[in-house]
Amino acid sequence: MSAVTEAPVIKLTKKDFESDQDIRWCPGCGDYSILATVQRTLPEFSLNKEKYVFVSGIGCSSRFPYYMNTYGFHTIHGRAPAIATGIKIANPDLNVWVVSGDGDSLSIGGNHFIHVLRRNLDLKYLLFNNRIYGLTKGQYSPTSEHGKVTKSSPMGSLEHSFNPIAVALGTGATFVARAMDRDPKNMQEVIRAAHNHRGTAFVEIYQNCNIFNDGAFESLTDKETKLENTLLLEHGKPLVFGKARNKGIHLKGFKPEAVNLDEGKYSVSDLLVHDMSVNDPTLAFIYSQMTEDPGLPTPIGVFRAITRGCYDQDMRTQIAFAKDRLGAGNITSLLNKGDTWVVE
Repeated sequence: MSAVTEAPVIKLTKKDFESDQDIRWCPGCGDYSILATVQRTLPEFSLNKEKYVFVSGIGCSSRFPYYMNTYGFHTIHGRAPAIATGIKIANPDLNVWVVSGDGDSLSIGGNHFIHVLRRNLDLKYLLFNNRIYGLTKGQYSPTSEHGKVTKSSPMGSLEHSFNPIAVALGTGATFVARAMDRDPKNMQEVIRAAHNHRGTAFVEIYQNCNIFNDGAFESLTDKETKLENTLLLEHGKPLVFGKARNKGIHLKGFKPEAVNLDEGKYSVSDLLVHDMSVNDPTLAFIYSQMTEDPGLPTPIGVFRAITRGCYDQDMRTQIAFAKDRLGAGNITSLLNKGDTWVVE
């Protein structure tokens, strides 16, 4: 009996995922951090570069495929999810990533965005959220805050902004997370978790546009204020935050409230404990609303990660069942079946 030869472990580095293209983002743009973090994380998964496909729409974020030494597809505005769906269904062995922006996904691409999350294909979706249209020079976007003064809203935007996490949860997305460009360590953990998830893994990444919306997330990233204004979601752990780790989130009815543990009224046992694997998205949705409340910290990390059937796998199973039941079929017979007409 001959010995079974194991496939060699593929050893790649960040440099292997760097393309030969000049990176054309503004100096200081948060996109550099996201790109470097993805390139640094992918070698961990021991997959050939040829197994990856990065699909983008239109916007600053959508230059991403050019800078990855993998397969890539720069599609049209808002339609990256449709192209990614076709790629994954045609070749299920590929590791498909969608890279998009808040305008690309939530404005012209809103319909494609909600349905790719609803269907739960096995792909990864990175949404760069800088709350502005950067490529077209500073108009307000679907995530810009109400009253935002921009070139297209000189008197202040009248629109109320989308909350991408809440939208994703509303579609029934099986994996929903948030990361920040200026926290590459946590971003790497989130990307790692997204890669390992079976299904559509949606990650919103707060990304600073230092030209047209500089400082949009400054209170969440500044060294002096970030620990007071952010809440790291850790599975199985109570919701504790603050520079001294002396604050927490207590649920009063359906309303989360920040409490001070030093005052003695509440202890750690009174705090919410994060469970990202709960099928009911109610608590995850409550966390998403904390983003909008100035008296509460902004949650960062994985909000939800549950198991559900994947569209692409279920489709292949259904096709196999149909072939087994009805036969392989014949395209000529199909086209000539039923009522047909001959045009003279």
